[in-house]
Amino acid sequence: MNKNRTTRHTGQDGPLAGRIALVAGATRGAGRALAVELGRAGATVYVTGRTTREHTSEVGRTTETIEETAELVTVAGGTGIAVPTDHLDESRVRALVERIDHEQGRLDILVNDLWGGEHLLVGSVFGKKSWETPLADGLRILELGVRSHVITAALALPLLVRSDAPLHVEVTDGTAVSNRRYRENLYYDLAKNAPIRIAFGLGEELAEYGGTAVAVTPGFLRSEQMLAHFGVSEDNWRDAIAQEPGFAIAESPHYLARAVAALAADPDRSARWNGKSTSSAELARIYDVRDIDGSQPDAWAYFEDITYGGKDSPADDYR
Repeated sequence: MNKNRTTRHTGQDGPLAGRIALVAGATRGAGRALAVELGRAGATVYVTGRTTREHTSEVGRTTETIEETAELVTVAGGTGIAVPTDHLDESRVRALVERIDHEQGRLDILVNDLWGGEHLLVGSVFGKKSWETPLADGLRILELGVRSHVITAALALPLLVRSDAPLHVEVTDGTAVSNRRYRENLYYDLAKNAPIRIAFGLGEELAEYGGTAVAVTPGFLRSEQMLAHFGVSEDNWRDAIAQEPGFAIAESPHYLARAVAALAADPDRSARWNGKSTSSAELARIYDVRDIDGSQPDAWAYFEDITYGGKDSPADDYR
């Protein structure tokens, strides 16, 4: 079996040709890859975020911008449109939705990948009780990870339900099953469980429109920020395993993105996924999707068996 056989379509022949997508939070990481892979499947993709070539968000990274993401979408075969948007600013989100309505008349796919709170985790979350977390930082985590999602859904859904098959994707960290365990800190736990409940609730509301709402999670993500944290690149990422053995199960952002693109093209997606939470690995198995190195990593199974279960197995067994 050729492990790199995943079919690739581009432009007008893609399974999402003619579809209009919004990826909210597409500056980097999973959001950028989701925008690119939806574009590769033929979609027109509006990409939003706070970091542009003229402005840097509180995340503090100048190396990725929404303009660059839009260009990558177009190079992949879709049409990328960058719209600088702070999704905590209701007026900016309303203007974004009005622009999509004016230019396209509808929205078919909404991906809520808003976050941007990594800079708060090391100093204010990891290893701290909730009362040790500065209240301002804790509330900011909830703004970035929950309030932004709710604002975007509330303002974009009236346009989304005009589609003949609306798809709402909530991106988070963990599935409903994996997040039955406490996620280290109250604020982080709330921020990463809320999108799962948002997808569940919106699944109930979108059902009468033939729509689908689903929560998705990557595994151990080799995002630009994570690679920088370990001082490696995509080319030599395995060098970081010496620092963090669990990084052996890491996946590129395109793994989840390819899987979500396949889900978006599935005519039976509502029956399969509406209201549910799932992972890149589960979607990859169902849609026969592979990561950029040809593997099918399952980080959540690795965490369950090795990290929490104490099983002695090599990480390669989970790739």
